[in-house]
Amino acid sequence: MKIVGLMSGTSYDGVDVVAAEFTADAETLRLRPLGHRELAYPDDLRAEIGALLPPAATTIEAVCRLDNRLGEVFAEAAAVGVELAGGTADAVVSPGQTVFHWVEDGRVRGTLQLGAPARVAARVGVPVLHDLRSADVAAGGQGAPLVPAFDALLLDPAAGAAPRAALNLGGIANLTVVAPGAPVLGYDVGPANALLDAAARRFLDRPCDVDGVRAAAGRVHEALLARLLAEPYYAAPPPKSTGKELFHGGYLDAALAALGEPVAADDVLATLTELTARTVADACDRHRVTEVVAAGGGVRNPTLRARLAALGEGRWRLRTTDELGVPAQAKEAYAFALLGWLSWHGLPGAVPSVTGASRAAVLGSWTPAGPSAAAPRPPAPRRLVVDA
Repeated sequence: MKIVGLMSGTSYDGVDVVAAEFTADAETLRLRPLGHRELAYPDDLRAEIGALLPPAATTIEAVCRLDNRLGEVFAEAAAVGVELAGGTADAVVSPGQTVFHWVEDGRVRGTLQLGAPARVAARVGVPVLHDLRSADVAAGGQGAPLVPAFDALLLDPAAGAAPRAALNLGGIANLTVVAPGAPVLGYDVGPANALLDAAARRFLDRPCDVDGVRAAAGRVHEALLARLLAEPYYAAPPPKSTGKELFHGGYLDAALAALGEPVAADDVLATLTELTARTVADACDRHRVTEVVAAGGGVRNPTLRARLAALGEGRWRLRTTDELGVPAQAKEAYAFALLGWLSWHGLPGAVPSVTGASRAAVLGSWTPAGPSAAAPRPPAPRRLVVDA
């Protein structure tokens, strides 16, 4: 089965597109990557998304316009994915752009992703899976993170004797921990690029600090770091999820204002890099992992990667998913393609031990149509093998 997976994360810098072929072999699911592409958003679309995200106020008209514009962008991305698949695909997974994740007292009450899936289906002419988080939320879960289903199969706890972790460094850093004989654990650790990108826009008038160059030129401001590390979210136990509803430009502005002294731009970026590295390293140490397999845009930041490697030295090894056959920049899109395969076959894609849901939910809604309810279901896979 050929599936196109799309992903637009909390950094909202563009769409990652992948095509994958899945073949079930008893309890082993084989994934053959067929190609991936990154499609950058134009500056005006990034600005339109940013203007709608919390804590900004918005209107229903703005939401409707953005929903349909994103649908057109995702439709074009899906068409690219079908080309990568060789001109035909069985399904597209288009999770949309998250614009709000409603959390009260640690419980997720709702979640909203935009991306007009009907436009995607009309463009490529195959069923489109979307709204992947809502079924888990309805079952009492966080609706995030969803990538641990992929991580748990790929890392296969039965294949190792010690806990290992999968780390995604997108706008938000999330961690999946797999260990023999233990439930899969996964949660959002905190900001990865979210605050770094906010600082780059604020102080550099750029979308990001490319390669962490300015952060490398700065010094960690210990008082600012201490204030940021005091954020209660870090101490909250999982299951938990977060996003730009908490970690946004206004959050950084408030921290700087409360500090009561000016901080040089490079020092702000160095401090935020240390914040991401420290919170991730603390989580890895807490779970006593021996290996961390990283992916996401943050792995392209050598300053952040070097700091993570230094913090883990002697305790855990840092590597990337490229070594396992999954391109680090496209891992989440491949993960959503896997969720599409699971949903097509009536198999759950959310992991209750990760999201806190009362049951494992089959994820998403299909537009215009999905698999027949009477279609035979293969056995649930226990491992994922990536074929070259």
